[in-house]
Amino acid sequence: MKQRLEGLSEKIFLDRYAWKDADSNNAKVGDVVLVLTKDDPKFPTKEVGEVVKREGRQITVKTRSGELVETDVEKVTLNIEKTPEEMWDRLAKAMASVEETPELQQEWTEKFRYILDDWKLVPGGRIAAGAGASDELTLFNCYVIPSPKDSRGGIMATLTEMTEIMSRGGGVGINLSSLRPRRSIVRGVNGSSSGAVSWGGLFSYTTGLIEQGGSRRGALMLMMNDWHPDILDFITVKQTPGQVTNANLSVCVSNDFMKAVKEDLDWELVFPDTTDPEYNEVWDGDLTKWKNAGHKVVQYRTVKAREIWHTIIESAWKSAEPGVVFMEYYNQMSNSWYFNPIISTNPCGEQGLPAWGVCNLSAINLSKFYDEEKNDVDWDELATTTHYSVRFLDNVINRTPYHFEENRKNQMKERRIGLGTMGLAELMIKLKIRYGSPESLEFLDKLYGFIAKEAYLASTDIAAEKGSFPAFEADKYLQSGFMKNMVNVYPEVGEAIRTKGMRNVTVITQAPTGSTGTMVGTSTGIEPYFAFKYYRQSRLGFDEQFVPIAQEWLDTHPDEQLPDYFVTAMDLKAEDHIRVQAAIQRWVDSSISKTANCPADFTIEDTKKLYELAFDLGCKGVTIYRDGSRDVQVLSTEKKEDKKDGAEAKQAEPVTNSQESVAVTAEPSQKKVVDKQYKSRPQVLRGATYKINTPFGMAYITINDLNGTPAEIFLNVGKAGSDVFAMAEALGRVCSLFLRYGDHGNKAELLIKHLKGIGGSGAIGFGVNRVESIADAVAKALETHLQTGVSYRDHDHNDGYDQEPAPVAAAILEPEQGEQAHAHTHQCSSRDFCPSCGTAALINIEGCKTCSNCGYSKCS
Repeated sequence: MKQRLEGLSEKIFLDRYAWKDADSNNAKVGDVVLVLTKDDPKFPTKEVGEVVKREGRQITVKTRSGELVETDVEKVTLNIEKTPEEMWDRLAKAMASVEETPELQQEWTEKFRYILDDWKLVPGGRIAAGAGASDELTLFNCYVIPSPKDSRGGIMATLTEMTEIMSRGGGVGINLSSLRPRRSIVRGVNGSSSGAVSWGGLFSYTTGLIEQGGSRRGALMLMMNDWHPDILDFITVKQTPGQVTNANLSVCVSNDFMKAVKEDLDWELVFPDTTDPEYNEVWDGDLTKWKNAGHKVVQYRTVKAREIWHTIIESAWKSAEPGVVFMEYYNQMSNSWYFNPIISTNPCGEQGLPAWGVCNLSAINLSKFYDEEKNDVDWDELATTTHYSVRFLDNVINRTPYHFEENRKNQMKERRIGLGTMGLAELMIKLKIRYGSPESLEFLDKLYGFIAKEAYLASTDIAAEKGSFPAFEADKYLQSGFMKNMVNVYPEVGEAIRTKGMRNVTVITQAPTGSTGTMVGTSTGIEPYFAFKYYRQSRLGFDEQFVPIAQEWLDTHPDEQLPDYFVTAMDLKAEDHIRVQAAIQRWVDSSISKTANCPADFTIEDTKKLYELAFDLGCKGVTIYRDGSRDVQVLSTEKKEDKKDGAEAKQAEPVTNSQESVAVTAEPSQKKVVDKQYKSRPQVLRGATYKINTPFGMAYITINDLNGTPAEIFLNVGKAGSDVFAMAEALGRVCSLFLRYGDHGNKAELLIKHLKGIGGSGAIGFGVNRVESIADAVAKALETHLQTGVSYRDHDHNDGYDQEPAPVAAAILEPEQGEQAHAHTHQCSSRDFCPSCGTAALINIEGCKTCSNCGYSKCS
């Protein structure tokens, strides 16, 4: 049956994966093209259409919606392939071309074409875009390059390697732990180092300049080990606007660190002795190897492990970063433990890799394996597809170009592949199994155990035919944590490995599949649906999406609500996300890209419990997303509206949840309030965020409304872990409790009356812009909130503050910035309370909190 793609699916296919004509000047009347209709550098919009007129370089395109767009030929994307069938033919032929004989090539062309048909196997984006279409584009999604050598030349070499890989389509992971800490002596130039975090900023900046293979921006993961002296700076770097904006961040956590957290022990921050004569030659970021070789380390600081852990938790709560990778446990489970340690992951975290490691990805579309007659999984068809898919990915290793010889040598030594899944949520809805329920955990264990077993048996069959990966040693291979579990449940796998060998060091990876899953119209990765109606912001524009399986059910049951097995990401408790991840992780030899979605009122303590649950359940890593914790979301449940006066060209449209979506109408189950005078918080509140400079730095004050009046206040002031941050959070909670208690009087005006004018040890600004304290800032934000009402997009009055477009459904208030005010802001932006004299004069000096008023030092 011929596949027809529509709407966003067709746009994604033509933009990212279809074989492109390198010269858009070849476009002629009648061609189907992708045309740029909004040339915004951050949020462009593209539409599919047909060329209806051309005069020289000017071209007229009639879009699918009937709009006529006149533009330059350079602003259209012309494709050689117009349909999925054309792409499937190309991919099947390309992957079969590495087979040794014409007969085998014909056989596997047909078998690969069979699993590609109807999207049973959805190749990873790099394979889809590059195989058979370009000899320059890599077919590997995931790369990790060695930690940089601790020198300017070494850092620049890493930058070059990263740039080359990204420009050809690969995402890169880098562990920064090899770089010396901030203010360390650099004897060669008689100076000091700017630190590992600052060099990470260089890698991040460069990533933002790169467009990968003509279809997407560069992707970067930066990691740091828990022993590094700059670890606290690394954890909090994104709390400074504009810092490290083009990279994901994760902390590599050891078992000893987690033990120290649980037992409230001290934790040493150390780094190798850079005066060691072998430092420049030997040091590569592996502290255990350095110590075992008899080299010295320098102790920089001793802190409580819980201080670092709390900073990680608080930062993740505030901005969804950093993630955590339990790296020591990862290596204990890794099949390459005995010859190639994992040092970092790819940008999405699902693929841990050694230095110069690479991996290719594809996903089995589970939604295609529902047997309607039996109301069960079509296990036989799933087994066949799994076996063919493993060979498909193994052939990628021989088909892809290698731009660095080190990548080729490493991959030929271990032949690492990553077969994953998409469509899990859709399959479970068809089976009427509620995602996250106890029943679902049993089903997931059975399903992913079956896939892992069949994938491993397929790899042993290929090994018997073509040979094992060169580093294979059966006894050591079977001693990995993962293989011990596999052989315990499926002894036939262990027997096959011993008798046939193993073609690939790892076989399974659960990648996110955001674009490919959306293209084929199913749920992405192993995630539940985000919502059953939502909006997606991407480089293609702002698109409304309906989930077909939910829409079909509603169409046939017009007077009923969706059953409870139609579950979305925000319906679930955060713990349910983690338990699903752990159930699947048992059968994944690499790792998983999975986000635990949390409601906006999820607390820091809730976050801490969640991270520790992930460790206790055997997850290799954990990432949360607290709703609304970032200014811009890729997915949202609120429709985008046009801003006036061209503001849409300057900032992202506000992104908040709305009750338009089935996904967000349920009452939250986490909070139960008995007092009838207290208004319980619904799942969704809308409001505004105000940015106001205070004596303690910039405050972000979020005020949300319930039934048209303020009902909730969130305060974000100061660095995570500081007393200022804690007191501001407490003030916000108390204000929220007051605003939602009882129905008497105008509580917001009463709150303004009591908070306005409260002064502290300092003030900032002049006249009407003068802010005495954080409490005074809350009062000013509330005043403006009541004056402007809820129509923030049309807000145009001037009350003495400079107005800016807002990234989060908000008006932004910021004092006028004269030279004096600017200097004051710079000096006080990181101040905290001094426990000795009580003034707001505690600042970080040379890695230690020191009072500029009385001289108190936390380190002395």
